Amino acid sequence: MNIFLAQLKSEIRLVLRNGEQLLLTLGIPVMLLVFFSLVDVLPTGESDPINFLAPGVLSLAVMSTAMVSLGISTGFERSYHVFKRLGLTPLGTPRLVASKICTVLVVEIVQFVVLIPVAFLLGWEADAKRWGIAILGILLGTAAMGGIGLAIAGRLRAEINLAAQNGLYLLLMLMSGMVFPLTELPLVMRGISRALPSTALADLVREGLSNAGTRPGFSLIVLAAWAVVAPVVAAISFRWD
Repeated sequence: MNIFLAQLKSEIRLVLRNGEQLLLTLGIPVMLLVFFSLVDVLPTGESDPINFLAPGVLSLAVMSTAMVSLGISTGFERSYHVFKRLGLTPLGTPRLVASKICTVLVVEIVQFVVLIPVAFLLGWEADAKRWGIAILGILLGTAAMGGIGLAIAGRLRAEINLAAQNGLYLLLMLMSGMVFPLTELPLVMRGISRALPSTALADLVREGLSNAGTRPGFSLIVLAAWAVVAPVVAAISFRWD
């Protein structure tokens, strides 16, 4: 436990020192939320787009932070041989994966402190009677997305990892129902999307915050499975250098 806590503190310090990345992590979701709520270009199916977009952008923030930001930074850390010495310590890859995912949770709290008030200022009418579902979805989603990001970062070269993380992010965003309803997708793609962690994450957050989930029970099962499997795969397959 002491080894894990020491690594967790180290990871948090690294995030705080990297101010540019932290600013982007906070700023991009806010810009997306403001732009798409004021410029009605997405087929949200709502008279006021912010009611659909707010839970979706919160989910998108989880995915961008836990998978893309974490995955890219970890990939470059490997390329700079940051982990070479850690591989000789008792830390082990399970503790490394856990500490990085827990660090993401800290960043997400800061994101939500910024995003939620902005959403209310834009006119979001939340029907948040089931906050527990949303919080559970965020916790599971962070573990799932963090595991996916670290699994990719732990095997690929930094440049390939960068392209892979961004490509997967775009694919999951478009097939998740985060920025437009799943009903807009072709039937075959809609069926595939139900098995994706991004779709399950968005559905649970939307159910918890807006009482507008489509299949929250099924989404919980899917996301819980990803939240267990992805970090385990990341811990097993991660290469220090």
